[in-house]
Amino acid sequence: MPTVLITPERLRDQSGPHLDLLREAGFDVRFPRNPLLARGLCSDEETIDELADIDATLASTENYNQTVLSALPGLKVIARTGVGYDRVDVPFATERRVAVCITPNSNHEAVAEVALGLMFATSKAVVQNDKRVRAGEWPRDILMPIRGRTLGIFGLGRIGRSTAIRAQALGMRVIATEQFPDSEFVAQHGIELVEFDQLLESSDYLTIHAPLTDETRGLFNRDVFSRMKTGSVLINTARGPLVVEKDLCEFLQSGHLRAAGLDVFELEPPESDNPLFALDNVVLSPHLAGADETSSVAMSVEAADNIVKLSRHEWPVGAVINHVLQDAWSWKR
Repeated sequence: MPTVLITPERLRDQSGPHLDLLREAGFDVRFPRNPLLARGLCSDEETIDELADIDATLASTENYNQTVLSALPGLKVIARTGVGYDRVDVPFATERRVAVCITPNSNHEAVAEVALGLMFATSKAVVQNDKRVRAGEWPRDILMPIRGRTLGIFGLGRIGRSTAIRAQALGMRVIATEQFPDSEFVAQHGIELVEFDQLLESSDYLTIHAPLTDETRGLFNRDVFSRMKTGSVLINTARGPLVVEKDLCEFLQSGHLRAAGLDVFELEPPESDNPLFALDNVVLSPHLAGADETSSVAMSVEAADNIVKLSRHEWPVGAVINHVLQDAWSWKR
């Protein structure tokens, strides 16, 4: 009987349609013994021990590096819940003929909602004013408007497009930087595609919706922040290492950037002495943007479906990152 390990904490030891789908397909379903696995905090040796004799993982943010993958000859599928896969060494997984899947159809709307939530929280000083009112104050500071302002979107994939539609409904002008834009979507919604420099210079709010790659790692640094519009707001619900946090702190403290809303961090969980924690113009969230009640169910089912399809020699088109494996891949080794 093939075995699948379900690592996300929110799915651990719970019933749900993803479990029904896997069990009906003949899978033995297991859960990690170590609660830190899903957070990527286990050593390679601990990760290997958890994944030994596993055929497929319904994965979270545990690390699949060369050391781990080399020690798991029976692993056939890594099915991520979400669209990020930076914790997986995809080229090496491809060499090992391990299919790496994501769930592209499940959480883009949830992330878009949190991006807008962080935009509201920062522009309307929701967290700061809550604290001050509880402390007996009655602040009268003028708030930043959203209607009529320009939202710049860095990355116009599914999440960026979902964010764009919602921002336009709020009366915002939307501009975007995207290397491979959906021309039909752009034309339909009247979105202005701009170069990166113009995105920085024109955006009152700038929201990041790009994957973490060698090219984007640390992209948002001191140089980029200096070119952003004075008084603008940065929102990041993508990946923490896209932003150099110490540089962001500097520009938030100087007032060049009005505020930031962050769902992701360079190190997760962040250290307790992270300088961002001391800033009142930052709203923080624990990397939960993609996981609301609706999207969590949808992601788990889509990930489980990817595993089941591959076990039946069906290729889940659009979900496999290393699609070069398609013609030669087989569940049987």
